[in-house]
Amino acid sequence: MRPPGLFGRLKAAVVGVVHVGALPGTPRSSLPLTQIIDQACQEAEAYKDAGVDGLIVENMHDLPYTVCPGPEVTAAMTVISAAVRQACPHLALGVQILCAANQQAIAVALAAGLDFIRAEGFVFSHVADEGIINACAGNLLRYRKQVGAENIQIFADIKKKHSAHALTADVSVAETASAAELFLADGVVLTGTATGLPADPQELKEVKHAVKIPVLIGSGVTLENVRNYLDANALIIASPYSFVPLQTSISDVKNCQVPSNTQGVIVMETFLPKLTGCALFDLVKLTIFLVIQTIISGT
Repeated sequence: MRPPGLFGRLKAAVVGVVHVGALPGTPRSSLPLTQIIDQACQEAEAYKDAGVDGLIVENMHDLPYTVCPGPEVTAAMTVISAAVRQACPHLALGVQILCAANQQAIAVALAAGLDFIRAEGFVFSHVADEGIINACAGNLLRYRKQVGAENIQIFADIKKKHSAHALTADVSVAETASAAELFLADGVVLTGTATGLPADPQELKEVKHAVKIPVLIGSGVTLENVRNYLDANALIIASPYSFVPLQTSISDVKNCQVPSNTQGVIVMETFLPKLTGCALFDLVKLTIFLVIQTIISGT
């Protein structure tokens, strides 16, 4: 049996996401790479100061996504990720390159000194809005071996959001998770059907029962529904649709309307970005989630 990897011994750890600006060569690109790097580092440092357990660097603004992003995207994500690593030397850091550019993500993680990647299409084919995504586990793990990146962990999306799964309608989400574990994923990511939509709590129970590797929640966590996901190893907080801004500070945690018998409490702290006219902060405020892990007797 493999030893527990990242988040394997944790419950409800918080993993923030640094959404980098649209990269050079993509349709919405408007900023020089130096400015994109500076913005990514400022966002990462805000998350770090709030006490998150980890971060993922993601090219969310490279719409519309392509299954074959060019070398300019890989190069840009490498220098951005390396800068974020320098800014956050002690956090667990990962990268995701949309769409399904998993080998490129491994290369970026290796070059930038990151700890993990989030991978799409690891097991079973599906139809996404970018097209048909085929399973990549065999090729991806062989590539990881060839480049000497076996220390880079792979967290695999299962029944990925924004996708049709009619091809595998006879395969349950728990069976998909089991297949990912069999194919040596280091963890699985469970989501709702679209960005900002919550995962099914019953599916979380089924997946946790089916696998021994870490299970991460990848969308739709809010202050109101967080108690449904406290058995997950980690909560990826990424979408502005998940944010419920509260003018709350850490010192005010006792006043939060969250049951005291929960194993983790999500607290939100709002920061006004110093940047102006920055596409990365469309909501003006950067809402930070952090988990205050409580000690419960017997756990």
